Parts: sequence; C-alpha cells; structure tokens
Amino acid sequence: MVYRGTGRKLAMMLKHGDRIDLAPHLGDWVARAAEPLVRPEMIVTAVPVPLRRLMRRKYNQASLLSARVARAYGLAHYPDLLRRTRNSPPQEQRSLEARFENQEGAIAMPARHAALVRGRPVLLVDDVMASGATLAACADCLAGHGAGPISVAVLARAVKDT
Repeated sequence: MVYRGTGRKLAMMLKHGDRIDLAPHLGDWVARAAEPLVRPEMIVTAVPVPLRRLMRRKYNQASLLSARVARAYGLAHYPDLLRRTRNSPPQEQRSLEARFENQEGAIAMPARHAALVRGRPVLLVDDVMASGATLAACADCLAGHGAGPISVAVLARAVKDT
C-alpha cells in the first residue's frame, strides 16, 4: 500500500502504536502481495531493528510481518538472520544520500548464519520502504554472504507527490 492516509495510519499503529494485533492481518496482506516472489527453498527474514528501538518497542514489526509471510508458504523463517551493528539514527528528515550513508556498515550477519544463506533465495520483509537505503544495506549483506536471488516485500511504500 502507499504510505499515506490509511496506509500510513496502519503502518504507524503497528510500528509505534503497540498494535501487534494488526500484525496477522497486515502480514497476510504482505504474503498475498509477495506471492509472485516466492521460490522453493526460500528463506524469509526481516529488516532488523536497532537494539535501543527494539528494547523500547519490545518487538520488531518487520519480524511479525515476515513470520506471517513464511507461514503462508511453509517457508523457513529466520527473524534474526541479520542484525544491526550499531544504533544508526532514524532516517526521517534525511536526504537520499544521507540515508544511504547512515546505513553504511549498519547491517551484519552472525557467522552462524552464513552457510544457511549461501546459494538460497531470500525474501526480505520490512514494514515501510522510503528511500530503500535500509533494504539495500540488508540486501548487500545477504549478497555478500552468497544469498540470491534476493527479493523484497514491504507493507507500505512512501512515494513523493509530483
């Protein structure tokens, strides 16, 4: 969905409104939208949340969505496949270039997962895509460990008014 109006409201309720009761319904919606991307032996994972935000929120909204996607297709779900190496500042109010710079070196994969992804397709799930900087950093990390192809599914996509 587009990240404005009702789409924004739903994403924000899940992300900041402690409305985890919405996750099953929104996750099923993401699963239906992601159907053309699904491949045999695919791994489903989520964009990781910085530790400070995870502690404050108590959950990773992208993991809640990715769990539903994996369940819908009987795929392996690894919510902790990727991790944040640092608590990067929020992306809001940054330029496109600054958003990508902010994500440089911010995503890593624990060594125990490296063999798991090698040569396997991965579906990366997030709640909102704005610039794509965070998703690009995650995809770069996955590709660097030999995963592929890498597909992305998001609940909402920010768009500029023209």
